[in-house]
Amino acid sequence: MVVSKPDFSNIQDCIDDSKKGAILTELGPEDPTKFNELLSRLEASKKKVAPLYRETVFKPFVHTLNELGESGFLEILLRDPQREGEAGLALDIAHAILQNGEGFQEIPTDAFQEVVSDLYDGFLSAEDRRGIKPPDKGVIPPLVKWGNPSFGPYTWPVDNTLSFKAHNNEVGVQAGIVNLPPANATQGLMAWAALGHEVGGHDIIHADTGLSEELSRTVKKALVEQNIQQGLPNYWSERIDETASDVLGILNMGPAAAAGIIAYFRALNAAWVPGGTPKLRNDGPADDPHPADILRGYLGASVVELLSFAGASAWSKALESETDKDLSTIRILGTQITPATAKKSAKIVASSIATAKLARLDNHAFIEIQDWRDEDEDIVNKLIPILTTASSLPSQFGGGIYAAHAVAAAVVAALSKNAHVPTIFTKMRNVLKVMHNSNPSWGPLFVNHPGDVARHPLYVPQT
Repeated sequence: MVVSKPDFSNIQDCIDDSKKGAILTELGPEDPTKFNELLSRLEASKKKVAPLYRETVFKPFVHTLNELGESGFLEILLRDPQREGEAGLALDIAHAILQNGEGFQEIPTDAFQEVVSDLYDGFLSAEDRRGIKPPDKGVIPPLVKWGNPSFGPYTWPVDNTLSFKAHNNEVGVQAGIVNLPPANATQGLMAWAALGHEVGGHDIIHADTGLSEELSRTVKKALVEQNIQQGLPNYWSERIDETASDVLGILNMGPAAAAGIIAYFRALNAAWVPGGTPKLRNDGPADDPHPADILRGYLGASVVELLSFAGASAWSKALESETDKDLSTIRILGTQITPATAKKSAKIVASSIATAKLARLDNHAFIEIQDWRDEDEDIVNKLIPILTTASSLPSQFGGGIYAAHAVAAAVVAALSKNAHVPTIFTKMRNVLKVMHNSNPSWGPLFVNHPGDVARHPLYVPQT
């Protein structure tokens, strides 16, 4: 076993790559707002949709559209002109079906779908979830689509999509929808590292009734018991959806997810904030549902320290050190917080979410379901040469090698000295396409897991 050493020598190139992707305003396909044309295009796409999604997404969506009729569909669009609620949901479901059925950006879309499917399966496959009940609302991986660059990465969890149904439908759309900006089809590697947050986090949390509330109570109780004050127990617990999503993403993708988020947030701050600089934000205002960037950096370091692979401690220290580079005066809800308090609270929160035995998980902990182990690191180290050399890709990858490994390997390689980020990105995307081609969920059989109304954006800019 080779224990890889953290190397952030090339992080500035990774930030620049993601900044360029964030600045681009490519919109992707136009919204399908013409009712009859939409129905016709959906029908033409039907045979190209995998059977599993034909039954769980296509049929209930089309049935609801037919029940609504043209006037009902138009009413939804008129009531939500900004496309942030029910109209945004309806159009994104349509895009997910059409982009797959009509072959929009075929290689990037299949690569994107493979990552999403793997991350979701990581928490839900029978092998990983042994002895734990399936989630209440969703066991099918989300579908993907490209669009809405101003929103960045986001997801509509399954509890949202299930609500899209006419009054006499028995069930709504039974899979979530995950979005990436169209520019990330060709660049912006660090945005792909953030998919663990969206899929391994939001979509998993929202699939189980009461799980978010239990996590919130657990975190608040742990912080209070360890005498963390200055409003931090309420601050962290009230942002549990975003906080827990960070933790779960790292459990599924390893330290690369934590490193990728640091680089990605720096890029977004430089790209989206007028006069912004590529640094993590130290302020946590009341109107941001996410914890302050600096806290999320320390949270990531604390989660990595809990992982089972041999290099966990070294990676955790490197992530904390990288976060420290952006440390200034931390203000949470207007109150100044010392770095020591910030770091201690992050450790408590990380441990509470990752290791607490949860009733909603039949008295199991998330880290018992998904963990990053030495075998995962070995796979990453084997994939890195494939992503960084001119060698041709295998026609298929052996058992035990998954999409999360490919993204993690790409992130680790891209961060390292003398890396060429565009080449690594393209190779990663092609590796994921090879994996997708052999994924049984996208074949003729109904395979749920290969291993067996509000958006939840990754980031909200402060202006």
